[in-house]
Amino acid sequence: MAMTSARAGPSRARSRRSGAARRGLGEVEARWPQAWNAIAPKDLIRTPANWPAADAATENRVVIVIPCLNEAKAIATVIDRILDDPGLVDPLLLVADGGSTDGTRDIVSEIAARDPRVRLVHNPARLQSAGINLATSLLDDRRPWMVRVDAHADYPPNYVSTLIAEARATGATSVVVSMDTKGEGVFQRATAAAQNSVLGTGGSAHRLAGEGRWVDHGHHALFRLDAFEAVGGYDESFSHNEDAELDLRLTREGGRIWLTDKVRIGYHPRSTPQALWKQYFSYGKGRARTVLKHFTPLKVRQALPLAVAPAVASLLAAPLFWPLAIPALTWMLATLTFGLLLAVKHRSPAIALSGPAAMIMHLSWSAGFWWQLVSDRPKPEPLEIHPPLLRSATVTS
Repeated sequence: MAMTSARAGPSRARSRRSGAARRGLGEVEARWPQAWNAIAPKDLIRTPANWPAADAATENRVVIVIPCLNEAKAIATVIDRILDDPGLVDPLLLVADGGSTDGTRDIVSEIAARDPRVRLVHNPARLQSAGINLATSLLDDRRPWMVRVDAHADYPPNYVSTLIAEARATGATSVVVSMDTKGEGVFQRATAAAQNSVLGTGGSAHRLAGEGRWVDHGHHALFRLDAFEAVGGYDESFSHNEDAELDLRLTREGGRIWLTDKVRIGYHPRSTPQALWKQYFSYGKGRARTVLKHFTPLKVRQALPLAVAPAVASLLAAPLFWPLAIPALTWMLATLTFGLLLAVKHRSPAIALSGPAAMIMHLSWSAGFWWQLVSDRPKPEPLEIHPPLLRSATVTS
């Protein structure tokens, strides 16, 4: 018996080695019990009939945040437009209201009472950046995507689901969109024409039509939520330019921003010269704060308008030395001429005012930048986002 076993041993060993060679590294030899063939998986694993597919539930769930203040005329339409999207999977829409007094909160509360997908969040800080941070910190479940929606913009069909599809197809950390500026009154139409051209935007990618491409900034739409939280969300000390400042931090950490050409939003500019001046003065201040915080150089399209305020100021000394008037007069002539050319192109006399509208944008942006530069220097402290339990907030259904 011992001899038989000795002879059989090497043979079995060789058989095991040859079998292992056929199976490959990490594989094991096992027999499937015949009794298992008679067992149906559905008898062991049961899920509700309306349970979404696993990939859709985990990869398409989204939180939509609408920061707003006194948007009673638009808020219901925007909510309905965004949620009327058959591609959405278990969406949650949070309206972060900064203390509206025009009935916006009542409208949202009425919608939330009949639609469990909608919630009203009180944003005591009032700023958009703080409202979005607060809304995302209050989530009690994990969602891969966060979409920012502005209450005063027009959105195409299936907006959110298209953004998610673009993010999954490209692997982008953030998907941004282009803007079609639209106007109704004479001055608003002129402003829209300026903002839709190089005259008013300097060639900013998300202001001009084009193919989808990688960019360093655009109009904010979708974020991968874990990436948004990883960089600290928006800097809540910024009232303007918080989007560009966040994009800078995001790309520095290796994030990629995709400007989609699949959807565009409609934007309505300010309708009076005073409102336009105030808006772009704040834009200039915000850009200056970003430069001071990160010590980033300006692009050419930003540096050129920066010279406008000093050029106009030099007109005060022009009576003493007339060449000082040349920079400002050259800028005025070039801007007004460009506006006239836009009016001819669009065959609209009203658009001839796009020149003066662009002059307001250039001068106020430049003035705001210089004002911020000489009046304040933000402290280089990292942004801290507090845990949800430490945030002061009220959520109502």
